[in-house]
Amino acid sequence: MLLTYPRGGAPSLLPFLSSSPMPPTATDNLSSWLHTTMFLTALVNWVYIGPKTTEVMGLRKHQETRDGKKSYDAGPHSKEMQALNKQFGILHGVSSLVNMVGLGAMIWYGAVLAEGLSL
Repeated sequence: MLLTYPRGGAPSLLPFLSSSPMPPTATDNLSSWLHTTMFLTALVNWVYIGPKTTEVMGLRKHQETRDGKKSYDAGPHSKEMQALNKQFGILHGVSSLVNMVGLGAMIWYGAVLAEGLSL
């Protein structure tokens, strides 16, 4: 994605890769922040939130077997299932929020990229 940047790609966004000392512009700084945001949100979801959510889903499946009732069936649910459902809901919500932040940065970068294109 760094190579798509219209002002020279990676060398203008990552000055330490460039041999010519060109000071970064405000657009370069913004693009760097947007790339960093996209990378970090994807990394956090991939390394922590995703596996944790999958773990809680597995625990809910085991609890469904113990309770003889699906997690999404009408209540009442056991205390354990209520706690797992709450934990799953929180993790799923955080994952959605992190994804929305990454998507927002991606859309913003798309606008920056389109602004730099010339006809």
